Amino acid sequence: MLSRAVYLLKVYVLTVVFFMGAKVVFMLANGSGLSLADYAAVLWHGLSLDLSTALYFIFLPFLACLVSLWVKVPRRFFSIYFAIVSLAFSLAFVADTSLYSFWHFKLDASCLQYLATPTEAMASVSTGYMLVRLLLLIVSAVAMAAIYCIVNPRFTAVRHRVAYTAVMLLAIPLLVIGIRGGLDESTTNVGQTYFSQRQLLNHSAVNPVFSFLSSFEKTANNIVDYDFLPDDECSRLIADVYPQAMSPSDTLLTTSRPDIVVVLMESAGSIMSDAMPRLEQLKGEGISFSRCIGNTWRTDRGTVCTYSGYPSFPTSSVMKMPSKTQYLPGIARTLRDAGYQTSYFYGGDINFTNMRSYLVGTGFEALTWKKDYSASEQSTSKWGVRDDIMFDAVYDKLTSPHTQPLLIGFSTLSSHEPWDVPLKKLDDPIKNAFYYLDDCIGRFVDRLRSTPQWKQTLIVLLPDHSIDYGDFNEMVPERNYIPLLWVGGAVAEPMLVDKICNQTDLAATLLSQLSLPHADFRWSRDVLSPSYRYPVAVHNFNNGFSVTDSTGFMVYDLNSRQTVVSQTTQAGRLERLGKAVLQATTADLKHLGNN
Repeated sequence: MLSRAVYLLKVYVLTVVFFMGAKVVFMLANGSGLSLADYAAVLWHGLSLDLSTALYFIFLPFLACLVSLWVKVPRRFFSIYFAIVSLAFSLAFVADTSLYSFWHFKLDASCLQYLATPTEAMASVSTGYMLVRLLLLIVSAVAMAAIYCIVNPRFTAVRHRVAYTAVMLLAIPLLVIGIRGGLDESTTNVGQTYFSQRQLLNHSAVNPVFSFLSSFEKTANNIVDYDFLPDDECSRLIADVYPQAMSPSDTLLTTSRPDIVVVLMESAGSIMSDAMPRLEQLKGEGISFSRCIGNTWRTDRGTVCTYSGYPSFPTSSVMKMPSKTQYLPGIARTLRDAGYQTSYFYGGDINFTNMRSYLVGTGFEALTWKKDYSASEQSTSKWGVRDDIMFDAVYDKLTSPHTQPLLIGFSTLSSHEPWDVPLKKLDDPIKNAFYYLDDCIGRFVDRLRSTPQWKQTLIVLLPDHSIDYGDFNEMVPERNYIPLLWVGGAVAEPMLVDKICNQTDLAATLLSQLSLPHADFRWSRDVLSPSYRYPVAVHNFNNGFSVTDSTGFMVYDLNSRQTVVSQTTQAGRLERLGKAVLQATTADLKHLGNN
């Protein structure tokens, strides 16, 4: 009996040590300027989650030890089991450490969605990068499996099998309590490790294996319930946030039915404005919404926010829910019903993250994407056809003879890792990629300006989302400001709109200017309407949200369930408002299509 207890203790301690070692490697790979005190704090605060998670993986060996009191259990069973566990741990450790520099959140089940389109999933990295990670995966898995094998048990027969069986059976509830994290109402969760105002340290403390497993209950195609507030209080808090009135009949456009091109600029948040001089120049020629804030941090979410005026969510991706997207409103559908011909251009894989399903379902009739180009054109960028080629295709479509007004949607892709663009102007490869995008925009506008079509055209420029860059991250308000610009011959005169607003507000604002109804865009606001009296913006990121209004900015973390940044005297009020918006929009999503 003692040999079995010692064996279980050894593998338990080894598992915890492996978890702690993975944290150290994670910090070395993703942190800079960290002190020994930071490492110690991360290991200490993450220990409770490591201890609970390790119990999951000794439960089966525990049962095998129990069975071995009565029948022989071959040593090979333990070797095979821990070889599988070692491979799983290695996958989690290497993936978590490698993906964090791109995602800035811990490993979760959302990574599985990219397995359906592995080419796009690996487009951000080089072959060498993948080979190094594969080597690390193999080496770490073999090393852990070998160490587990060293302590493989050699059990001897026992005399008091019934008594020892009873003792082990009585120990099972203790294991369950340990896995659960105690007897309190709150069970083991990611948030219990959070201890710092620096998110990197909080994320470093989180066990990636637990993060991955626990996230299955809130995967991208699952809707998480947020029951923060009583329904009546929730309704009261958001009553003035989403007014539905339209603008007066006076329009900012020279025509009620212009050709419209919506350019969704990959990752081009306002923090990249110094690398985009043409875009800055165009702001003086058009209608510039200078205090627009992106709703989200991913392309699939940002696309839905833009074209459906529908909010984003901290863990769920609406685009990946075809059963829901078919019921969403869409700028394309509204304009198609008003006589527009609708088309969409994207140089990548239009099937990535269910993009095709969403675009077609919300009113885009013709799709032009990577497969419509030659093999050589498809390889001009890691993500597909590079932006200058796609801008030329949009130009050709716009200037071709047509009797119906056009809506052209266009998602760019070159300003994305690995930042491989054909233009070398700036030393910083990231800024250089945005300079290239800016150059493409400038060239497109210049060419169009010299055509008769210019007077009839409205170009809407905005990004799908912003990115972390340098000191700009989700804890910094400037990170999520995005340029929103209307330019073209159809703009009556330049105008600066300095109201705080969201990217989701494009739908209602644009449709109002076209004198088209937008009542079905429940979560989009016409920011030019007199009814828009409380300018406020909500931004969601992975398991958190931020709220910005005239009083300032705050960030709420859903893992730790607390406000982690407060740059306002109204943090409590903004927290309740953010919770109310998240609760109400989630309820709306859950009931979408069920009426």
